[in-house]
Amino acid sequence: MLKTGVVLLMLLLLGVLSASGELQQETETRRLPPPGKLDFGYVPAGVYETLAHYEPGPIGILFHMVHTFLYVVQPNAFPQDLIVRLAKDKFGAIQTEYQKAIYYEIGFLVCAAVGLLFTVLMPIVGLFFCMCRCCDNCGGEMHQRQRKNADCRRGLLGTLLFSTSLVITIGVLCAYAANQNLSSQVKNIRRLVNSNMRDLHTFANDTPMQIDYLISQYATAKKKVIYDLNNIGPLLGGRIHDQLDKEVHPALDRVLNMAGAMRETKEALENVSVSLEVLQEGTGKLNFNLSLVRTNINRTLNDPGCRDEESDATTAQLCRNIRQSLSKLKISANFTRLPSVNAPLENVNNVLRTDLSAIVQRGYSSLNDTPQMVIEQTRGVVESVQNLVDGIGNNISSFSKVFPVQSCLSNFTIFISHAHAKIEDHYPEIDQMDFYRWIGCISLCCMVVLVLAFNYLGLLCGTLGYDKHASPTTRGCISNTGGTMLMAGVGFSFIFSWVLMGVVTVIFLAGGNMEKLVCEPFHTKELFKVVDTPYLVNPEWKNFIPGYMYNDSDLDLTAESLYSTCKENKGIYLAMRLDKVFNISSFLNTTVFTKDVVSQLDSVKIDLRGIILLEAEGKQNLLDFSEAGLSEINYADYLEEVNKGVTVVDLLSYARELEAQTDLMPRGPLQTALKGHIGTLRQIHSQQITPMEQAMKYVRARSALNQSMRFLERTASDLPNKVLAVLEAIEAAQYLISKNATHLINRETGKYTATIVGYFHQYIEWVKTSLAMEVAPCKPFSNMVDTAEIIACSFLVDSMNVFWMGLGCSTLFLLPSIILAVKLAKYYRRMDTEDVYDDSSVSGTWHFTL
Repeated sequence: MLKTGVVLLMLLLLGVLSASGELQQETETRRLPPPGKLDFGYVPAGVYETLAHYEPGPIGILFHMVHTFLYVVQPNAFPQDLIVRLAKDKFGAIQTEYQKAIYYEIGFLVCAAVGLLFTVLMPIVGLFFCMCRCCDNCGGEMHQRQRKNADCRRGLLGTLLFSTSLVITIGVLCAYAANQNLSSQVKNIRRLVNSNMRDLHTFANDTPMQIDYLISQYATAKKKVIYDLNNIGPLLGGRIHDQLDKEVHPALDRVLNMAGAMRETKEALENVSVSLEVLQEGTGKLNFNLSLVRTNINRTLNDPGCRDEESDATTAQLCRNIRQSLSKLKISANFTRLPSVNAPLENVNNVLRTDLSAIVQRGYSSLNDTPQMVIEQTRGVVESVQNLVDGIGNNISSFSKVFPVQSCLSNFTIFISHAHAKIEDHYPEIDQMDFYRWIGCISLCCMVVLVLAFNYLGLLCGTLGYDKHASPTTRGCISNTGGTMLMAGVGFSFIFSWVLMGVVTVIFLAGGNMEKLVCEPFHTKELFKVVDTPYLVNPEWKNFIPGYMYNDSDLDLTAESLYSTCKENKGIYLAMRLDKVFNISSFLNTTVFTKDVVSQLDSVKIDLRGIILLEAEGKQNLLDFSEAGLSEINYADYLEEVNKGVTVVDLLSYARELEAQTDLMPRGPLQTALKGHIGTLRQIHSQQITPMEQAMKYVRARSALNQSMRFLERTASDLPNKVLAVLEAIEAAQYLISKNATHLINRETGKYTATIVGYFHQYIEWVKTSLAMEVAPCKPFSNMVDTAEIIACSFLVDSMNVFWMGLGCSTLFLLPSIILAVKLAKYYRRMDTEDVYDDSSVSGTWHFTL
């Protein structure tokens, strides 16, 4: 029943993985960027209450001591090869391997031989000792020769006997402590067994809930897939848009910049036109006034006084000088000669009647509509994939109904309850057997205690009743009683010691070998190596566990790996290596839905030819702008006039020079007329030139004209080629969208598909990890093994070993106790005869007196 229940439970776990296995087949072939991390939460885990760990407490010191003693007795390594050969031949190889067995057991054999020799010889020696004393030998003669050091010998013998008794006492106390520890730990067996059984029930009850949780968490992956499918526009379309935008956006930006250049060109031409009018107006009036002054001065110089060189040569020379300087009296910057920019301005205005910026914005908008285009063109595919996803969910949910979950777990629970009931039935027998054992051990201890009682009472009475003034024949009753008790202890020592040593030898051989051959190898895991030896249990099975459970002994599943995995509280799926036993694809004959999901997503066809970056009207607009006549403007003439001053000569300086020359002329109508002209020049300077140089109207007009002409010069520089470059960039971007975007679309679609399938892959990996680590953790099974080890080794074997160590130590020290008690009794008992010293006799002579 146990084998059937475990196998059914494993099949249940495989059902979940099988359902997810169909998702994995396709995802493993795709190694594209991982999707966002999904949070499946934590698998609900039961709490196992068994703490398979034993702390012996203070008695652990005795355990350590006996382990050390056993290591001294048996320092050899664990005989793995020997045990394997013996087990394979069913101990038939003992005839050929006995030398190795004897070599390994030599320490135990020597100790056992000593114990056996002790057991055999003690009653014989006791018999001969009694017969010897009956013949008044071996201390049986009731006569004590007095010696000078008698008190010293008595004290030494008493001290040694007391010390020996103390050692015997310590040994019997250790044996008693071990006996009590075993009895108290037997009571804990029920607690350990009950907790292990409760853990098995927890294991059986929590496993279906954990499996249901694994199945339910498919909804997490499904929700994420549905979300991404519903947002295929922003996700897939957005990725395509972002990739296209890297190439398209710069081209549209260049067109938009060109549209801005058109508007700035118009503003610059308007600034040139307005500034030119302002400057032409100002310089025209000034030019007229200067021409009028120049004409008047020239007319004044026609005065006869300027011609009569004979009468006044100086005046004539001054007049000639003034007449020659009149050519400087004119304006410098003649803006009236500059041509108008009305024709280019009109052309630019005609170009700007077409809103190129709006056309470019329509191109931007068309590109930004890529996500919506993707939504419209993939609507059918998305609906198909959503239906497939729902089908996968239904398929996964149906797997929990394929296997007999409840019946499997019910059988397993019934088996646990039945086994627990049988164990409960044996508790009274265990308690009764432990009681008999306890009585037996107490009886053995009482044998030693009886000897100790006679020793201590003998020492007490002998010491308290001893009178140093009394002769051996006149010793008191108390002292004599002490000696008698010591001899009684000697008698009981002979009676009990061989029995004690026999029991100690038997327990020593059993407990010592259990410790060295079972408990110690279990802790070092060497015992598992013996159990996992290939072909040990069955000659046809390489590994007996998979051979027994699955009829596949080649599977790498050993007792050590099973125990270690369960010890780490990992799932039974990992511990039992179920992934290697069942072929998931052949186990469940279902359709691989993810293959259909991938094929559906791979069939996505996205046509971006509806994206128009720049309409024909916009392209023509750019060509018209390149032919607006900006290159026909003579920018050098404009800049030359702008950089000139207002007049050729400074009027104030010219007026001062003219005034200086006029002052050299004789007073008369000529000088007066020239003085008038000088005032007119100064008036023109103050009323016209100074305002033109300082008024913001004229300053701004000159600055605007200068800046605008320089901007227009830069704009017009190679303008046709610039426009052609912009148009070529637009054509290249348009060609990329219409003709060469297929590779880009396929690449981004592949990434999107990998993201969708990646959610399934995450679910699969999570299911596999959860099955291996969290679902049906098999800690209770390793706890059962540990509990058995604790009961057998920590409770039973260690206590037995401490018991024989304490009892054996006490038994061995009974030998010196016998010798010391016999010798010391002579000093306590009342003698029949004594040696008397007579002073009247010859000096140094003792007389024997009856």
